[in-house]
Amino acid sequence: MAREKSQQQQQRRRPGGQAGQIRRRNCFFCKEKIAEVDYKNINQLRRYISEKGKIRSRRITGACRRHQVQVAQAVKRAREMALLPYVAEGAEEGRGGGRRDRGDRGDRDRDRGDR
Repeated sequence: MAREKSQQQQQRRRPGGQAGQIRRRNCFFCKEKIAEVDYKNINQLRRYISEKGKIRSRRITGACRRHQVQVAQAVKRAREMALLPYVAEGAEEGRGGGRRDRGDRGDRDRDRGDR
């Protein structure tokens, strides 16, 4: 019984073994030996922000845990000092965004006419 389970697990593995795995990115700040992330360095911080203005995750940026925390803190400080925007310009316009226009209450007006 135990052999059958181990054989099934071996069959489920993806072909390629270790060579098929994604190579782990190294932290930019560790490579450059940067101790602290500066909130005034906007060009560097823009790499860690998405088009919508969200802070990108470690999985995407490749930063180590220590530096990712510093990046998040630096982005928040830069936003507070108006060096970075909280949201991207024009992000809500034109997309619809799942929000209805608050002025359109036509369906409710029709229901009240019956009373």
